[in-house]
Amino acid sequence: QVQLVESGGGSVQAGGSLRLSCAASGGTFSMYNMAWFRQAPGKEREFVAAISWRGTNTYYGDSVKGRFTISRDNAKNTVSLQMNSLKPEDTAVYYCAADGSGRAYPLRRSTGYNYWGQGTQVTVSS
Repeated sequence: QVQLVESGGGSVQAGGSLRLSCAASGGTFSMYNMAWFRQAPGKEREFVAAISWRGTNTYYGDSVKGRFTISRDNAKNTVSLQMNSLKPEDTAVYYCAADGSGRAYPLRRSTGYNYWGQGTQVTVSS
């Protein structure tokens, strides 16, 4: 059983920055691929970023590449998402996800993850 809790969401102006954190409990965090997804009202869930369990491979959605950075601290059982140069279109609920399947590398699809946090709201004003 794995529990994920996101924090760090809030409201910022366009061009600003936020850092989201996800704390994991239960399971073996160091063996899980981790990812961030986001979903705006009426829209499909969108892949944001992922990181392999070793932390040596990272992946980003085209819309956030160059602006967001995903990282993990296995000693603290946390994964973070540093978001810079935020745009109004980044407004969404951001979800932390974990892949406990044992696959070597993370996927870009939501179906590749079997544990999810409750989400944290990010609002970017123009």
